[in-house]
Amino acid sequence: MSIPRVSPSARTTRLTQITRITRINRVTRFAAPMLAATLLTLTAAACGGGSDTSPQSGGSGGSTEKIKLTVGLFGDFGFKPLYEEFKKTHPNVEIEERQAAADDHHTNLATHLATGAGAADVEAIEVGYISRFTPQPDKFVDLKQFGLDKRQSDYLDWKWQQGLAPDGSIIGLGTDVGGLAMCYRTDLFEKAGLPTGRDEVSALWPTWEQYIETGKKFAAAAPKDTKFFDSPGEIMRAMIAQAPVGVYDAQDNIVVGTNPDVKKAWDLSVQMIEDGLSAKIGAWTPEWNTGFAKDSFATIICPAWMTAYIQDQAKSAAGKWDIAAVPGGAGNAGGTHLTVPKQSKHPKEAAELADFLTSTQSQAAVFKAIGNFPSTPALYDQPDIQNFTKDFFNGAPVGKIYSDAVRNLKPQHLGPREGDVRTAIGNGLGRVEQGRQKPDEAWAQVLKDVENIK
Repeated sequence: MSIPRVSPSARTTRLTQITRITRINRVTRFAAPMLAATLLTLTAAACGGGSDTSPQSGGSGGSTEKIKLTVGLFGDFGFKPLYEEFKKTHPNVEIEERQAAADDHHTNLATHLATGAGAADVEAIEVGYISRFTPQPDKFVDLKQFGLDKRQSDYLDWKWQQGLAPDGSIIGLGTDVGGLAMCYRTDLFEKAGLPTGRDEVSALWPTWEQYIETGKKFAAAAPKDTKFFDSPGEIMRAMIAQAPVGVYDAQDNIVVGTNPDVKKAWDLSVQMIEDGLSAKIGAWTPEWNTGFAKDSFATIICPAWMTAYIQDQAKSAAGKWDIAAVPGGAGNAGGTHLTVPKQSKHPKEAAELADFLTSTQSQAAVFKAIGNFPSTPALYDQPDIQNFTKDFFNGAPVGKIYSDAVRNLKPQHLGPREGDVRTAIGNGLGRVEQGRQKPDEAWAQVLKDVENIK
């Protein structure tokens, strides 16, 4: 169960396609104090999904046995202040966090499960990979045995279902979801003669075709060295995510070559390249980070978790960014589940920790601190979420924006090699953008590449 590698020349595009590839440490560095302060309001009740007690009453609080729990993540999830809260009710527990980039993390997890050794007590699995692991319930603790089936009512139904094995075992508890929006630079829009108010901007692009037309208007009067968006990889992924069927059908067949919505997303992405709207800067690269600081692009696909990254990378543009609706309606990009491999020597305590980290209160605190949007809909109408704003984004009501985005999206079936299929498509789009292949040639290679994904 290895995750395919790509050539160095394709790595940039690969990174634009893998869902939320890594939340680099500095994303949450600036937010840690805020999260710690927010968590002061949490109580021990958060150990039980935000409603009563931990999976087994009393947790480890009465035990004197020293326990070390390891947590395997891809990047920094902003959990460190949460660990300190957890240890207040579990003083005998030490927590060690391991971080890796997403592809390495999931490759390593697959290897650890196959060999029966090396997995952390709590392992994060990203939504693009979850369907590769849920068919292996024999490798994971069924969280139902610790009473965590009670958490089902906390979650969006489709998020809960993503964490279930075919036999009904509870493999993972959801952390966040990635409801889509579009972040944009108000000052660059103003210089290009476009409206700047978020409602007016949203009205510019109800469809992706209108987004392209808006991009052409921007390009005609844009500031020097500024393009309409960073690169088309994440845009194409968003378009596919909005379709009723994505790269897999409900029977887990790869349908890239037969699904007209995938081909339409490809064609529109190619059109954006040919119209000169792309800055040709791949996501998660040093050039991308520099692009935020140098005003290299004016719009970017913006799941909730992206807001913290923008805030960290574009410090000099505070108040100049804003958030509008995403073209084409709603959609989801990203999200994670926390699992407990059967290798854990302390499955009860590991389950309690996973429960605490995904509790309603913990998800609310993480959202306010770093932007990861909760997968627990009971929070969406809470005043402290609905009224939550970010000054960095021109006072945008981020709580309302992302609540609406998540409520309006239609969940899409994800196949077992979802991330790998998206990578193959993204690599093809990258070859077009880099001028290494014509669009038809690149598409033909994409179809060959996905045929080899089993």
